[in-house]
Amino acid sequence: MANIGIGETEGLTARDVIHPRMTASDADAPVGALRAWFDASGSRRLAVLVDATGNYVGVVTPDDLPDDDGVPAREVARSGVTVHADSPADLAGELAREEPSRRVPVVDDEGTLLGVVALDEDRTRFCGTTAGT
Repeated sequence: MANIGIGETEGLTARDVIHPRMTASDADAPVGALRAWFDASGSRRLAVLVDATGNYVGVVTPDDLPDDDGVPAREVARSGVTVHADSPADLAGELAREEPSRRVPVVDDEGTLLGVVALDEDRTRFCGTTAGT
């Protein structure tokens, strides 16, 4: 699978460079569930929260988690930066480059979460992309 570099995306949209393995988290889940999810993998830097209909609610990082594991995740969520699915891929990459997590949620016109754009550690290439291959 070829990773596409920022600047190599002429004609591509954010939808085209969505990371294929993104898991959304339930905004009503307790913080303890998010803590366990983060702890289960060293690569998880951002929990993207959705409501029961799949609409984007916000984001949570491990640093956002309070000590009380029973608090609903939506209470500690930040609105976070998002990008519309039809926006140019390079814009999505630039937004992700500015985020500490190197990830930006991708949404449609109705606010439905479609996935995330993720960058590699060098912040120069989209992770897990297959567009154009």
